[in-house]
Amino acid sequence: QVQLVESGGGSVQAGGSLRLSCAASGSIFVINAMGWYRQAPGKRRELVATITNNRSTNYAASVKGRFTISRDKNTVLLQMNSLKPEDTAVYYCNALVLGGNHWGQGTQVTISS
Repeated sequence: QVQLVESGGGSVQAGGSLRLSCAASGSIFVINAMGWYRQAPGKRRELVATITNNRSTNYAASVKGRFTISRDKNTVLLQMNSLKPEDTAVYYCNALVLGGNHWGQGTQVTISS
């Protein structure tokens, strides 16, 4: 089992920045990739960014150039700059393992205009 604990959410005005952090524990040796997803009210959960064990990254088109994902050992970070009201959502940390996914509890990000 893999446990994921997120931190760093909050409320900022448009144009501001936030950094999300996610610490993995447990059977971390089975993790193939980590990432961030988000879910806004009334919408489906969507990919924000992922990073593999060899540090290959992938971003949603809507965040490319504004968000940066990085990984340090068992922690994955999401630096979010130039935030927009449409970035408001609950952000979930994800760990991809052989046979499935593990999810964090989610952290709220609210951007005011």
